[in-house]
Amino acid sequence: MKQDIRRIIVAMVIPLFLIFMLYMIKILELGMEWDFTHLGVYPLRQKGVFGIFAYPLAHSGFRHLMANTIPLFFLAWCLFYFYRNIAPYIFFVIWIGCGALTFAIGKPGWHIGASGIIYGLAFFLFFSGLLRKHIPLIAISLLVTFIYGGLVWNMFPFFAKETTSWEGHLSGAITGVLCAFIFRRYGPQRPVAFAEEEEEEDETRIDAN
Repeated sequence: MKQDIRRIIVAMVIPLFLIFMLYMIKILELGMEWDFTHLGVYPLRQKGVFGIFAYPLAHSGFRHLMANTIPLFFLAWCLFYFYRNIAPYIFFVIWIGCGALTFAIGKPGWHIGASGIIYGLAFFLFFSGLLRKHIPLIAISLLVTFIYGGLVWNMFPFFAKETTSWEGHLSGAITGVLCAFIFRRYGPQRPVAFAEEEEEEDETRIDAN
């Protein structure tokens, strides 16, 4: 029991630290009357290259930041709790991959905010659970679908607002799906007993034919 509680708390550390930093950056930006929009991605322009690494750190306002806070915390916590051995690698790939894809396909303008990472995490958790066929991870897939299934509409220009970076959302989703496939052999796996049972069932079907 104590070990489970400790694991839950440890999984919160990085998500909480990241969110703390996002709020501190926003407070500093407003307090010093600076504009951190230029930390974002500006597609296909040299001035936007740095944004590939910094885009999640800037938000248009507190409303934008607060809208991202809960989903970012929850999805990042799920990643670091259920995939703790590979979570840092996945988070890094989603962060950079989303920024790079947005740089390649985005419309002209500054693309800022952590929503791309949110999409990446949501799609990774969904597809990874299905690919691994492990009941706890499948349960997380279904939970993510139930809570955040509506996110899919903001990945397309037909439904997203003009000021919304649907390209960033789509880039995050693509990166998350790729991570689910690339890392499917790493991290938590379905118990061997279940895998062997399925193989035996497959052999039975073959013999029956």
